[in-house]
Amino acid sequence: MASAAGNSLLQSVRQIFKYLTSGPGFDKVMKTARVVSAEPGRCKFEMKVEPDHTNRGGTLHGGLTATVIDTVTTAALMTAEGGSPGVSVDLNVTYIRAAKEGETVTFDGRVSKLGKRLAFTTCDVTNESGALIAQGRHTKYVGGS
Repeated sequence: MASAAGNSLLQSVRQIFKYLTSGPGFDKVMKTARVVSAEPGRCKFEMKVEPDHTNRGGTLHGGLTATVIDTVTTAALMTAEGGSPGVSVDLNVTYIRAAKEGETVTFDGRVSKLGKRLAFTTCDVTNESGALIAQGRHTKYVGGS
């Protein structure tokens, strides 16, 4: 059974995600994604691969994968104690296998370390059978003068 604090955190992340994807900016490409869980320092999103998400080969576009990794790891960072959205310093994605149109993929973002100035996050992207599709590492500048 989920705690009241856990439900509140999940609702907060859903509101942030709704705000990000409702505007005219690039993040609207993720409007079919949904937040499935949130806990301090960790968030999971699911997304069905739609035609607008694919490359010419009919598989999940690498740029879209990187965009969702950026968003999911930032959401995870915002749920961590003392976390803030920060500014990207480095984003690295390793692509392992393709996800085809119609598949549902899960993005599991986690905070590995939150320091005074830098935050280090990771994200595993898996398909419905749990096979790893991609892994992302995202470093963000979060403080200092």
